[in-house]
Amino acid sequence: MLANTAELQRLLTGTATGKRDAFRSLYAATSPKLYAIVLRICREPGLAQDALQETYLKVWTRAERFRAEEGSPASWLAAIARNTAIDAVRRRTDVALGMDEEGKSVIEEMAMATEGADVIDVQALRHCLSGLEEKQRDCVVLAYCWGSSREELAEKFDRPVGTIKTWLHRGLANLKACLGAAA
Repeated sequence: MLANTAELQRLLTGTATGKRDAFRSLYAATSPKLYAIVLRICREPGLAQDALQETYLKVWTRAERFRAEEGSPASWLAAIARNTAIDAVRRRTDVALGMDEEGKSVIEEMAMATEGADVIDVQALRHCLSGLEEKQRDCVVLAYCWGSSREELAEKFDRPVGTIKTWLHRGLANLKACLGAAA
């Protein structure tokens, strides 16, 4: 069960000063929620466990950076977990793209992992993404959600950088038109 905000702040303060008991308690209080976040993004338990471990290493070394006036401890921890999981997926070359066996897109998985995602927006985005050609959709997702460069995409898809630019330009234009029509 996730501890309350005051308790999480106390545990982060203790972690920032190197108190291992505070860090253990912080882990016990937050690891189920953070694991759920990284698992939704990584989609593989092994990769998610690695990302969770990396998340807590970052928390241990960066706890002194937490500022209560800038947001809640739960949001701060969730942001670290999300970013770590996204980085872990980016490092993988065998990321599954497109739709999975349940019909969920990579975009939907990311949106669900993000607190406060608007289900209507996710459905509209999923619908519009499904209207793109598969390579074009995968290219757009890799570029704008996972941060892949045009050069990386050219290598992955074995196409010239100019072709990738065209796919991205047309894909975004089609998404914009589709999402504009859905609004």
